[in-house]
Amino acid sequence: MFQIKNSPLDVAALRAEMQDPTCGALVVFEGLVRNHHEGRDVSQLHYTNHPILAQKEGELILAETMEKFPITGALAIHRVGTLAIGECAVITITTSPHREAAFEANRFLIDSIKARVPIWKQETYATGEIEWTSPCPNCGPVPQSTNSHLP
Repeated sequence: MFQIKNSPLDVAALRAEMQDPTCGALVVFEGLVRNHHEGRDVSQLHYTNHPILAQKEGELILAETMEKFPITGALAIHRVGTLAIGECAVITITTSPHREAAFEANRFLIDSIKARVPIWKQETYATGEIEWTSPCPNCGPVPQSTNSHLP
């Protein structure tokens, strides 16, 4: 399951949803909004996306993850909109009978999302400056609008 949401992510509910009695491993990655970037104080982040392409690419990455690794489940959910320091921006969860596969699959999943899903990040700094950062290398130019888009 891949989703893009504009509301807070509930890791406990997602973890419970992914539990499987055949699995000895459940790996959760939470990407949190931090208060700094490259030596600058950050006050908030804003994420925007290309709704159709982001959903399609996210689903493709999940399918690749399931095919590539001996896991029983995988999910990824990414936030869009304005997020405060400490909020969760992305969650990936993988389950497997054994820990090695769950860890490797989760790393592949989050790294692939960051590299390929058209989600752009705008940082607001403590100085009031606003800047687009960390563009997805394969996602094209930063959008002209800062509006968040949902499918």
